[in-house]
Amino acid sequence: MSLSVDIECRVGGDDGFLLRPRWRTDARRVALFGPSGSGKSLTMQAIAGLLRPDRGRIEVSGRVLFDAGARVDVPPRERRLAYLFQDYALFPHLTVRQNIGFGLRRGWLNLHGRRPLPERAQRWVRAFGLGALLDRYPAELSGGQRQRVALARALSTDPGLLLLDEPLSALDAGLRTHMREELAQLQRDIDIPTVLITHDQADVQALADEVFHIAHGEIQGDAERVERGAGA
Repeated sequence: MSLSVDIECRVGGDDGFLLRPRWRTDARRVALFGPSGSGKSLTMQAIAGLLRPDRGRIEVSGRVLFDAGARVDVPPRERRLAYLFQDYALFPHLTVRQNIGFGLRRGWLNLHGRRPLPERAQRWVRAFGLGALLDRYPAELSGGQRQRVALARALSTDPGLLLLDEPLSALDAGLRTHMREELAQLQRDIDIPTVLITHDQADVQALADEVFHIAHGEIQGDAERVERGAGA
């Protein structure tokens, strides 16, 4: 995978925040690392097509997703990216089955139906052990279960890139450690590149091969390779 981001966007008017990240990578597990308010989530939203930059270019594996000069702006649903939001963004009025199936095909907003999920979604139901939870609602799930449902929904779209926005920050310390290990194993098991944003050095160490430091809307210095111990 290659990912190139070179954009500029002012958020909040003339007195607002200036987002100006410039970076390129060929790594398959990338982290944007920085404190709250540094521009991590805004950068991720621009890659996903949820935020339109004022100028610049975004390219993923040779495919141009945004180019202000050429007037290219691929709609979010056509970018083949999966976005796991910090709060998982599950629909509270839909069951686990309907949350996972949402967006795959028409008819998933039928609250009375229990139609089977397509095989590409059932694969992730099995992988994450969600079979017994399909008719439950998000409020009936634990934090770890909600994260697995959100991952299953994201991966069921067969994305070319997985965007992870602070995926562990909503969990307590013990569950965070466990889910960090599960995410690391998932990265090893699937052939999908990931971009992670985090302010936690432990996430970087476990889930990234290359890290970009971001502050005040800009990348600070060059990318760093993540060094691990012999047993990692």
